[in-house]
Amino acid sequence: MATLRIRLFGKFTVERETKPLKGFEANKEQELLSFLLVHRSRSHPRETLASLLWGETSTERSKKYLRQALWHLQSALEAGEVDGEQLLAVEHDWVQLNLQSQTWLDVAVFERAFVTTQGVVGNQLDPSGAALLKDAVELYQGDLLEGWYQDWCLFERERLQNMYLSMLDRLMRYCEEHAEYEAGQSYGSLILRYDRARERTYQQLMLLHHLSGDRTGALRQYARCVAALHDELGVKPGRRTRALYERIRDDELTMAEAADGQTAPIPAAPLPEIVDRLKQLQLILSTVQKRVQHAVKAVEQGLDTLKR
Repeated sequence: MATLRIRLFGKFTVERETKPLKGFEANKEQELLSFLLVHRSRSHPRETLASLLWGETSTERSKKYLRQALWHLQSALEAGEVDGEQLLAVEHDWVQLNLQSQTWLDVAVFERAFVTTQGVVGNQLDPSGAALLKDAVELYQGDLLEGWYQDWCLFERERLQNMYLSMLDRLMRYCEEHAEYEAGQSYGSLILRYDRARERTYQQLMLLHHLSGDRTGALRQYARCVAALHDELGVKPGRRTRALYERIRDDELTMAEAADGQTAPIPAAPLPEIVDRLKQLQLILSTVQKRVQHAVKAVEQGLDTLKR
């Protein structure tokens, strides 16, 4: 039987023989299958699944909805058969996914690449490891199940996004090490889409532009870093970032030093400066906490109004 291809990054899609498979229009059935796919390494009690998806209803009704959803999923997957094996292994009290070699899942490929290269820093990646990561980040066509806001989905989305950023970060170092400066800059730009105030990424981008002979581009990255840190966190770049900027600005950083990562050691910040920065962060956290509390209160008041 032809390979079943399932994508969870971006928009949920199920295909067989490159054609969309029908029967997945119901949101709850999409959510059930997606949950099982993301947590494919273990079996799940029926009661847990019923409570997760239909927690607002009675236990008896939620179990009924689960039975119906499982039946619809099996029908949509043509009884779930892949080389004679059922995709959904449904027992009296348990449900588990039976992913065979004929089932392709983007999240599974993505996670496998991350685990295979875990612990290997970017400048120590071999070509095969780098190729794995490059293919993996290509699969990330959007956050996990974009537009979904269930608690379990938000948690998994953040976990996979952190993996994605880690992969991009290592690929930047790999590109720097192998003189693939333009590709490294592209990976850096992708990181900043998700974390505009990631100071370390600006440092790497400054080096990549400098190594490619684009001194002006390197200085522009510093200007963007200053603006992002001010807008997002209300802080200034750290000493290491400023020192790197000054060496590039004054044309003191040689290509050999930059390629070897020798951007001059930066002395540790004195204790008073460290204390000041910690106080700034404490103030930022306090402000964010107050905003969250106000938002929660406003939502609760709105709910109370609707109940009346």
